[in-house]
Amino acid sequence: MFVSALGSISQIGLTALAGNRDNLTETTGWASRAQRAHKNMLESIAVFAILVLSANVMNISNDMTVLGAQLFFWGRVAFSVIYLAGIPWVRTAAWGISLVGLILIFLQLI
Repeated sequence: MFVSALGSISQIGLTALAGNRDNLTETTGWASRAQRAHKNMLESIAVFAILVLSANVMNISNDMTVLGAQLFFWGRVAFSVIYLAGIPWVRTAAWGISLVGLILIFLQLI
């Protein structure tokens, strides 16, 4: 979110962003990629939160849930950095790693 905000501030300007935001210009390049990475993370973190909270309520915590959480976290960190750098196929691999993390947690719940 911080990087996305910096991109918007650098390309659109703080004065325009502090206003009503009715007619803002679109960001481009890394700032636009940062916004898309942020939106993608919002979608993924909801699933992660549901899985982790469910595991907590069900009192399930083992090596696989921990590994799943670690894969999700580091996969998402890599995804964001790679997305900002604009490397498409490697970005998909990082997303896949985070997805494997979610699946590992889910498998412990069923």
